[in-house]
Amino acid sequence: MLIQLAATGLLVALLPLTIVWVSSDPDKYRKLVWVTLFLTFDLIMFGAFTRLTDSGLGCPDWPGCYGQANPLQAHADISAAEAALPTGPVTVVKAWIEMLHRYLAMCIGMLIIALMVVAWRRRWKSGGTDARFSPAFSTVLFLFVCLQGAFGAWTVTLKLQPVIVTIHLLLGMLLLALLTWLGARQSSHAPVPHAAAALRLPAALAMALLVVQIALGGWVSSNYAALACTDFPLCQGALLPPMDFANGFTLWRDLGMTSKGEYLPFPALTAIHWAHRVFALIVIALVVWIALGALKMEGLSKTARWLLIMVVLQFALGAATVFLSLPLALAVAHNGGAALLLLLLTMLSYKIRVAAGSLTTAPPLPKGEGDGKPSLREIHVKGL
Repeated sequence: MLIQLAATGLLVALLPLTIVWVSSDPDKYRKLVWVTLFLTFDLIMFGAFTRLTDSGLGCPDWPGCYGQANPLQAHADISAAEAALPTGPVTVVKAWIEMLHRYLAMCIGMLIIALMVVAWRRRWKSGGTDARFSPAFSTVLFLFVCLQGAFGAWTVTLKLQPVIVTIHLLLGMLLLALLTWLGARQSSHAPVPHAAAALRLPAALAMALLVVQIALGGWVSSNYAALACTDFPLCQGALLPPMDFANGFTLWRDLGMTSKGEYLPFPALTAIHWAHRVFALIVIALVVWIALGALKMEGLSKTARWLLIMVVLQFALGAATVFLSLPLALAVAHNGGAALLLLLLTMLSYKIRVAAGSLTTAPPLPKGEGDGKPSLREIHVKGL
């Protein structure tokens, strides 16, 4: 079964690897980094879809499905479980959703292994003179994706325990941020004024607060607290509805239960939802302030503009999710919006760090971001 699963992951990974190999881009390593980043973003979106469709236990064992490498081989067991409990966590559809999520995760693991191997090979060939190929960074990525896989396993074996599900989401987001940083190192960037260095600490703080907000969002989702407040901007018609923070933010407990094994009271769900909303205002205020400052600086303006657009869009998605009673498409898009915000803030932080002189910058581009005439080399920054 393990050999079949490994072979499946390798087969899935062959498609993006082939795309990179046959592409006209002369820098295959950079292309592989960006393709891996794109698929990691897709995995985050599909992970949200898996969670929101209650498919996390579609295959109640790990890494296979009822001891098999795919739901086809386990069809009899899955069908029996579905017949016994038609509205339960195990159905044929949910099993396929869960296993497709795992196959994509294995594909990304294979791509990160490829990144690590290529980085070590390139660094050895260049004698350690090319800073773009950091074996240490790619090795950290490999260890990180292994940790992410372990939490994926615990998510299933511990029956969707909220703290494990939330950490699993958070690690996926941080993997996206690390890949964004690596992608930024492979690309050329427009010159950034030294004055941008003043935004370095605020940008780092904004990233830290955004990670906390993503964790709070994961806590809302993993505890099924998204509809604890069905109005907006008030919650249950009040600024301060009845809330139970003690039970709501007890981390180590089973899904839907308190640490004492009792059913989780509704005020605990309200506290979880309310905290996510209020903290969002703090994050929005800081990110908007940083983006407005960066908007005036050549080399940062395009990233800052996209950051402002995504803040507005993410706020609208969050409000619409409440007003429309958590439609699946909007809820998944809200997760994707959080990922894009983290990606953009990571890119902005990288450029600011370059301006501060902490990293080796690429040669200046003929045309900067601010003059509205991007050069061909700027396109490699993926429009960010």
